[in-house]
Amino acid sequence: MLLGNTSWRIKGIEMGKVRVEDAHGAPPNIPFWRGEAPSRTAELSAEVAALRQEIAAKVSSSEVGPSSALSPQHSALQWLRQECGLDQRGAQQAIEYVLAGKAVLGTVPTQQTIVAERFFDESGGMQLVLHAPFGGRINRAWGLALRKRFCVTFDFELQAAATDNGIVISLGEKHSFPLEAVFGFLHSQSLREVLLPAVLQAPMFMTRWRWNVSRALVLPRFSHGKKVPPQIQRMKAEDLLGAVFPDAMACQDNIVGERTRQIPDHPLVNETLRDCFTEAMDLDGLTTLLRQIEAGDIRCVAVDTPMPSPFSHEILNANPYAFLDDAPLEERRARAVEMRRTLPAQLAGEVGALDPAAIEEVQRESWPVVRDPDELHDALLTLLWLPVEEVQDWAVHLPRLIEEGRAVELNVKGEAQEVRGWVATEHRAQMESMFASGGEGATDATVLGWMESIGPTTTMELATRLHFPAQSIDQSFIRLEASGQVLRGRFRPNSALRTQHSELAGAGAPEWCHRRLLARIHRLTIGRLRKEIEPVTAAEFMRFLFQWQHVSPGSRLHGEAGLLDIIAQLAGFEAAASAWEPHLLRARLAKFEPELLDRLCLSGAVSWGRLSPHPRLAHVGDLERRRIIPTSMAPISLFPREESEWLMDVFHDDVPSAGPDPFAQLSSVAQDLRRTMHERGASFFADLVRMTNHLPTEVEEGLWELVAAGLVTADGFDNLRALMDPRRRRAEGRERSRRPRHSSGRWSLLRQAISHQSSAISSVERVARQLLRRYGVVFRDLLGREALALSWRDLLVQYRRMELQGEIRGGRFVGGFTGEQFALPEAVESLRAVRKRNESGAVSHDIKLSASDPLNLAGVILPGPRVPAVPSNFMVFRDGTVVRAVLGREAADRPNEQTEWSGRANQVRQE
Repeated sequence: MLLGNTSWRIKGIEMGKVRVEDAHGAPPNIPFWRGEAPSRTAELSAEVAALRQEIAAKVSSSEVGPSSALSPQHSALQWLRQECGLDQRGAQQAIEYVLAGKAVLGTVPTQQTIVAERFFDESGGMQLVLHAPFGGRINRAWGLALRKRFCVTFDFELQAAATDNGIVISLGEKHSFPLEAVFGFLHSQSLREVLLPAVLQAPMFMTRWRWNVSRALVLPRFSHGKKVPPQIQRMKAEDLLGAVFPDAMACQDNIVGERTRQIPDHPLVNETLRDCFTEAMDLDGLTTLLRQIEAGDIRCVAVDTPMPSPFSHEILNANPYAFLDDAPLEERRARAVEMRRTLPAQLAGEVGALDPAAIEEVQRESWPVVRDPDELHDALLTLLWLPVEEVQDWAVHLPRLIEEGRAVELNVKGEAQEVRGWVATEHRAQMESMFASGGEGATDATVLGWMESIGPTTTMELATRLHFPAQSIDQSFIRLEASGQVLRGRFRPNSALRTQHSELAGAGAPEWCHRRLLARIHRLTIGRLRKEIEPVTAAEFMRFLFQWQHVSPGSRLHGEAGLLDIIAQLAGFEAAASAWEPHLLRARLAKFEPELLDRLCLSGAVSWGRLSPHPRLAHVGDLERRRIIPTSMAPISLFPREESEWLMDVFHDDVPSAGPDPFAQLSSVAQDLRRTMHERGASFFADLVRMTNHLPTEVEEGLWELVAAGLVTADGFDNLRALMDPRRRRAEGRERSRRPRHSSGRWSLLRQAISHQSSAISSVERVARQLLRRYGVVFRDLLGREALALSWRDLLVQYRRMELQGEIRGGRFVGGFTGEQFALPEAVESLRAVRKRNESGAVSHDIKLSASDPLNLAGVILPGPRVPAVPSNFMVFRDGTVVRAVLGREAADRPNEQTEWSGRANQVRQE
């Protein structure tokens, strides 16, 4: 809870007291108590369903896919902006949401089309989601009645929840039934009789009973001038209910056989039931809805999907007040559903279809492997009956089994002709009895053994293979389905899903599959998402980075907006001060002009300075005085001014604050300048000269020293430019009038007194997001040159949290490197595009970069020695590999450098 500006953690609630403790700045949250929440009205539900239908009608899936971008002139966007008052981004999100759900279900749930969706969860169970946008009152009644019907049919209590848009029921391993049959579980004539016992056991009945007896003044709220405690009121309400309605409080074990609950004709009981049926629920509305389903006026669609559709995400993550059972939040089976992934765009037309390769793999793995007589005997024990024409390769092992008395060959009469087959000796009598009299037990055992080994099949296919009557196989499937062993549906692509109406008689020939094998097929189908991009090589990853950081031809940015994007991407990276403009920014911005950077700095959008403390400042108390010598190699960083606070916190070091004089290593002029700016604040150059009483040249040297030490910055970048340019320092030639004292902007301390320190968690999150913005894909080896990176252990925790939230993706994106890897979704798409361009044989270009560039990853992720990050060193890349490195003055001392780099580049391309 939040009280004032301090957050408190509730430890206990007593009579008139709430005991709390300091939460140490943790964000407050509001607990959701189990109870009732106002449901959406019928009129609003009709409008929401109509809006979905209108969006789907205006944007057909053939014109626009769920992952494609919409033009601002699209008719659906314009309609949403005019009729619904949405902005551009909101309208686009609404359209993408509807299209993504339609891509999975094949249709959009409306009040004229109800969709039943079933899929596996991570625990091996299944979730049944009924998409019915009729409002919470109707769905709550429908969910309670369905839950009671499941309980009576399967003798098992199910978890369920109901929201304004649908119902979710968590199925166990024993719940197998035709999915389209869920629309016929309830009948309008018997709805009240089914719903009545469900309501009596629901919390809503007792809640409304207490409310009614309190309103009727039967239950006193005050006694002897004092308020009756709530727990005492609850006890008295239960006692009163036991006196008026004994069966409501009776032991459930005694209500067996033909005995049913006797509802007394009492005004309080009648009022409570009326409130439950008409206020908390809408019994009349559900009855009308069921009559429309029975008459065929409402279209009912049944879909088995490999993963939950976007429409079901809201229902699976329903708040506790939507629960129809008493299971706690942490034990909800619906929370075990994997929802971080969505179907790729290429599966948009394959509604509910499983991966054919996954089906073939499971069939291949499930079929018995026979290499010797012992394995053939095990196969016979599993399959029970094996016709000789099924597997001719196994016949070589049969004579030995017959000789040892472990198998026999039977000649039985099939439907059309005599059939020969193999049977294990242990099952001989059972199989002979089955062929003679058609025993159900032997038939079920044989069908179950084959279903555990062959994957999806139809009744006619299995009857043809076993030479059994089709009717016998079909009846066996129904019995196995009732026991939860097999599931029926449409699993193979050549038998695409058809929408099933409520007239279930002509549903057609379904497919059958063993529950365990179907779960494996679903897991392998979902695994396609992790395999949709194979790991790229280091060279391909470098080509992606050239595109990602706008270095490759055709990807450079333009103007001030482009320069600001570049600076935001490189924020926190420190490079030599003299390398930023000629090498880093000019390589990424087309037609770079220094005035663009000056305008951004003077407008307050961009700041610069050295973020990491100078190592000389750590030598406090040394007997030998060590000066900080300023050079153009001093590392600085450019960053948006709004991000300066967290960058300072990340690079903050406690060394300058230690000791009596933490700045003793500075020169006297530099100390005077730092002290003046600390007392007077930001000052112009002329003011610094006047206030410190030093010569302009001395002030220049002192400022240059403070910049190199990471202590000061300036409003404009031209201030730094003037300090680095020796011609301007000496006022030679044209630079006579452009001395640094005449540069625009003021000088100020880079690190002011920080009154607010960001928490460690927020700093780790910001660093993690910045590294993703810079590289797109992040893994441990990539951060070898990053001064911004924290410990990989802390970053790993944050990246895993972001993956669980669905913001980024985890997997194996770059081959040859150990450990976990994480990527932005748009970076994954760019990686795939780079691979496709490489496979199509696109023309390669040579890219020349300075060694001070953040893309100097030679020796980090590329093979070969590292190139020192100094501006005088350069590298030439071709096809993502370093083909030539120029090491400045050291090139003359290393004549074999070119041969070494060429050999390594050829090796990388071959790999």
